[in-house]
Formats: sequence, C-alpha cells, structure tokens
Amino acid sequence: MYLVLMRPQKISDTTILIGLTHVFRSKGYEGASLKNLSEATGLQKASLYHRFPNGKQEMATAVLHHLGKWVEAHVFQALLDTDLTPEIRLKNGVSAIRELYNGGHETCIFRALSMQGGIALFEEQIRNGMTEWLSVFKKIGVAFGLHIPQAEQAALQALIEIQGSLIVSKSLGDPSIFEHALQHLEDNYLKK
Repeated sequence: MYLVLMRPQKISDTTILIGLTHVFRSKGYEGASLKNLSEATGLQKASLYHRFPNGKQEMATAVLHHLGKWVEAHVFQALLDTDLTPEIRLKNGVSAIRELYNGGHETCIFRALSMQGGIALFEEQIRNGMTEWLSVFKKIGVAFGLHIPQAEQAALQALIEIQGSLIVSKSLGDPSIFEHALQHLEDNYLKK
C-alpha cells in the first residue's frame, strides 16, 4: 500500500477570492486579464485554471458567491435581526455596508460585472442579488412601520442611493459622497 501525500495549498481560498474580487471590482469582467488575476491571487496561470477549470467566468461566479455570502452574513443579518430595535438594525446594517465598500472606495461587484459583455453572463445573478437587497430593505421599512408600498419605495430609494453614490464617489474620487448617502439613507428611515 502506498501513501500519497498531498501538498498543502499554499494560498487559501479566501486569499484567492479576495484577490479575484479586487481585480473584478477595479477592472470589470472584460478588463480583468488572466495576468491581473494571477498576480492578484499569487497563483500561476496554470494553478488558477486548476482551481477554476472554466476560467474567468467561473472565477467571477465564485466572487459573486463569496461576496453574496458576506453580504448575507453581515448586511442582511444585521438588518433582519429582530432581537434588536429597527434603529439599531439599520445602524448595524449601514455600518456593514460601509465596510463592504471600504467607505466608498470600492466599486460594487454588480456594477463591475454588468459592464460590457459581463451583463450577458451574470444578468440573472445580478438581478437576484439586487432583488435580495430590495427585499431586505423592504423588511426594515416594514419594521419602521411603513406600509408595504411605502416600504418598497424606500427600499428602491435606498438601493439607488447606495449604488449611485458609489458611482459618483468613484468617478469624482470623493468617498465622502458615499458617506453622505449612507447618512441620508439612515435619516430617511429614522424620520419615518
């Protein structure tokens, strides 16, 4: 009987996903080259393909899944934690959103992957992700006492403010725009 020893992975899956996320956020799907992805992960191109046999599309899908899990665990859980008051839930959720986008310095992965040819590949995942965001913000609106149509409108406005402020912040190189939008989002719910 032979004992086969496997070499331990030198680079963790989390490290790889963080590197891939950075490249896709900064360059989009079309702009992300295998060289960029390889350098960001610390893996040679062959090793990258070994982990992601279906190439760049599989890498982007893994990033969407990874960020989706993070959002679920940090943003959505905070907003849906019925053990806390709606005010505390909202503050915790906004704090997690701030962390997700590094205070307005990071691009939304949905935006990054919806540019050029990426939209055709990831349209369903992006739509489902946006729908989840709307659903969670609708629930926090209901927790603040809004009727369903008002809660739906507030959720849509929240998503527009988050996404729009990220684009404007990035374009103007001013992350304070994102911070002001988050404050405005909070104020809108707290006034209701």
